[in-house]
Amino acid sequence: MPSSVPDFAELLGQCERSAVHLELRDSYAATERFDAWKRGERINWEERESWWHPYDQLIADTVARGVVIRRARVVSEPVSEYIRWEHYVTHANVTAGEQVRWLPRRQATAIALPANDFWLFDDELLRVHHFSGDGAVMEDEITTDPEAVKLCSAAFEAVWEQAIPHRQFKV
Repeated sequence: MPSSVPDFAELLGQCERSAVHLELRDSYAATERFDAWKRGERINWEERESWWHPYDQLIADTVARGVVIRRARVVSEPVSEYIRWEHYVTHANVTAGEQVRWLPRRQATAIALPANDFWLFDDELLRVHHFSGDGAVMEDEITTDPEAVKLCSAAFEAVWEQAIPHRQFKV
């Protein structure tokens, strides 16, 4: 489905202070990288050129401009195979400059969570991800609706406060 939403790089390029990302699913659509991991292939983290992607560079450049980028994931336990892989590849996110935390879903009961994953830029612009049942991105939506921004910001901060830093979270 075509989207008229600005691409992620454009939105991040306009960001001045903060970008936060809340992920709520236990699996997303399979990728070749995920399939390779399931076959036992592993990344040689010492050979950065083999795994450093344009996304990683975009994050590093944005952090270098002074933008704080935080990602929080709410996950079921025991974690799914997809989450085990995602935890493994999060090394790239952290290396690029993202701060990443994980919250076991059972600890999120008292948090009002939105139904969809999102990015929130500078506490003003919300990019909402809509997925199919099998985890494929169907479309993204942009909103500056104050109530949606307020809910998503509060949800992210509540998750962040309780979540476990990436290096301490065991899968």
